Amino acid sequence: MTVDDSERHACVPVDFEEVIVSSEASEEDMKNALMAIRRNRVALKGNIETNHNLPPTHTSRNNILRTSLDLFANVIHCKSLPGVATRHHDIDILIVRENTEGEYSSLEHESVSGVVESLKIITKVKSLRIAEYAFKLAHEAGRKKVTAVHKANIMKLGDGLFLQCCKEVAAGYPNITFESMIVDNTTMQLVSRPQQFDVMVMPNLYGNIVNNVCAGLVGGPGLVPGANYGHNYAVFETATRNTGKSIAGKNIANPTAMLLAGCMMLDHLKLHSYASAIRKAVLASMDDPDTHTPDIGGQGTTSEAVQSILKQIRHTDPSLVQVVK
Repeated sequence: MTVDDSERHACVPVDFEEVIVSSEASEEDMKNALMAIRRNRVALKGNIETNHNLPPTHTSRNNILRTSLDLFANVIHCKSLPGVATRHHDIDILIVRENTEGEYSSLEHESVSGVVESLKIITKVKSLRIAEYAFKLAHEAGRKKVTAVHKANIMKLGDGLFLQCCKEVAAGYPNITFESMIVDNTTMQLVSRPQQFDVMVMPNLYGNIVNNVCAGLVGGPGLVPGANYGHNYAVFETATRNTGKSIAGKNIANPTAMLLAGCMMLDHLKLHSYASAIRKAVLASMDDPDTHTPDIGGQGTTSEAVQSILKQIRHTDPSLVQVVK
């Protein structure tokens, strides 16, 4: 089953400039990608593998994008989806991750043979910035609670500074409940009673781990969208870094996460009606188990999942379908 090229669905007023970047992209490729994002100020990004077998001098392309563009806030929305069988229900968590420092500062060296020092950088300026972002997001979204995730009992200076910054910002939002939780307890609480969480804010590495735990709770990497926000630019992608190499070219990848990431991008561009129409179609299609891809227990193909979404768009608002002559 293939998409009908003679029809355009949703008719979103967006044109794409495509730039190819791989895990081993040259400096010129990365320069072109960064230039394109700076020119357009927004991007929809596929997953780029970070190969740990490459030499230590190789820097993650994902990390280069975040730091070069100062995309300091990674935000994912983990929400239970209709029609997807999971152990837990009624999950609705916004996770805010500091995206530019911490263990991802790329400051490592071998002091003597067999001894590696890896520097975790936590600064007051960036901790206050991400805490303020999380509380402002919670306020604007009508959320009731923010949980700061940390390991300040062990890393008293680094995580202690992050936690203190969260407390300082929390004082300016008296209508939002603030709590803190140690990261190891957080993972246990997430898999046992995830409904207790509302908005979560945390440093870089903890955010990477918690993002993946929460994506697993609601069905896996094929379902959850993510966004990276800075003051000037925004990059949207799937919430987890699962590259999907094992299923590449097999027509079985779940398109949901990337489509919902596209909806987040449209909301960012203030094209809310288009985002709403596509999001409703995606979620409505999840009710049809015949189009579920293998990652969520079905036998459907990517093409069938997309066709189901297009069918929903045609059904709910035929005016969004345009015949291409």
